[in-house]
Amino acid sequence: MTVESVKPEDRPRSSSELREPPLAGGGVPLLGHGWKLVRDPLAFMAALGEHGDVVRIKLGPKAVYAVTTPDLTGALALSTDFEIAGPLWESLEGLLGKEGVATANGPRHRRQRRTIQPAFRLDAIPGYGPIMEEEAHGLTERWKPGETIECTSESFRIAVRIAARCLLRGAYMDVRAERLCAALDTLFRGMYRRMVIPLGPLYKLPLPANLAFNRALADFHLLVDEIVAERRASGQRPDDLLTALLEAKDEKGDPIGEQEIHDQVVAILTAGAETVASTIMWLLHVLAEHPEHADKVCAEVESVTGGRPVAFQDVRELGHTNNVVVEAMRLRPAIWILTRRAVADTSLGGYRIPAGADIVYSPYAVQRDPKSYPDNLRFDPDRWLPERAKEVPKYAMSPFGVGNRKCPSDHFSMAMLTLLTAALSARYRFEQVPGSNDATRVGITLHPHELLLRPLPR
Repeated sequence: MTVESVKPEDRPRSSSELREPPLAGGGVPLLGHGWKLVRDPLAFMAALGEHGDVVRIKLGPKAVYAVTTPDLTGALALSTDFEIAGPLWESLEGLLGKEGVATANGPRHRRQRRTIQPAFRLDAIPGYGPIMEEEAHGLTERWKPGETIECTSESFRIAVRIAARCLLRGAYMDVRAERLCAALDTLFRGMYRRMVIPLGPLYKLPLPANLAFNRALADFHLLVDEIVAERRASGQRPDDLLTALLEAKDEKGDPIGEQEIHDQVVAILTAGAETVASTIMWLLHVLAEHPEHADKVCAEVESVTGGRPVAFQDVRELGHTNNVVVEAMRLRPAIWILTRRAVADTSLGGYRIPAGADIVYSPYAVQRDPKSYPDNLRFDPDRWLPERAKEVPKYAMSPFGVGNRKCPSDHFSMAMLTLLTAALSARYRFEQVPGSNDATRVGITLHPHELLLRPLPR
């Protein structure tokens, strides 16, 4: 899939031509639409498109603008009239900080992208291949036929191990992966609540949920400090992303500060753990719920490898496997909600957007829109065959973002996810076991509540 640029507006509009977006119904006093975003957020965001291309919603007393169409989400992401800010990023500030690539804007963001981009160049990714292969096949060896697999912890473990070994050159991190799993699940659910119901000082009260959130946040940041301290103490400078951060210079040519290093490692681990692990969970769910596609992946791997273990070099030839990954990300995107903030009086789709306004949009809703996808809720990897993929509207599928905010690890992540899906499908069939709960758990990210699978030998 490729991303092309679009102009935010075909032509400038005078203020008299611009319209006020319609207000969504169903708000309640004090909470506005926040209660709907707690009760059934996915259905609420998906339904907003029925009211218009841009719709006003209320989060507490604050008006927020929801964008519902692919072309306008693309325009929003590409326009310099909007920056990374808003309810999502405010809720994430305690985790991501203000100095990392995920939250920075302007010159700082451009300089940080230049620092980390070499680690994700296309010609750099094959160097990670042996680690990805070792971890994927190590996972298939560790799982035993007939045993119950707790997919949340297993997905976090392999996601963290690959990120740590490839990008941070960290040693095996099973214990840390468990800590990350526990901390991020608590943090991302708590941050989502803070985003949709901004109760401010009430979140500082010593209530059990608040205390659990604070403990998880402290442990996560301690984990990051441990990783950086261990590298410094080792005196080693391997050619990896952490070394690039430790040697990076700021706009004045001075070494970047400790807080920026910390926040950059946070960004690496949250992307490499929470978002990738969520995608792995949904891929495992797909393999269990759609055995016909798991069988097709297995047959494709066999045809490419001739029976040897699948290798990184095979990924380019695994077309159906890649399409299974893409379709899983379409229906179950890890990041399902994003926000921006207008830095000037501007417009989207002929609607007036005032300076300082917050804008929200949902990749989940856009990627399931029946106007963009025939039989939109059907799991259909073949919709990504070249002849069919060209029918998908621009920006109706942007799992890694658009423009200068596009995730730099897109090729890295796709290679890892395709290789892992191939290795698992070639070795096992999967079925859910009693007690498994595959309902969607909504926080800042989406993943199954408690997916329990049994691997069965091929």
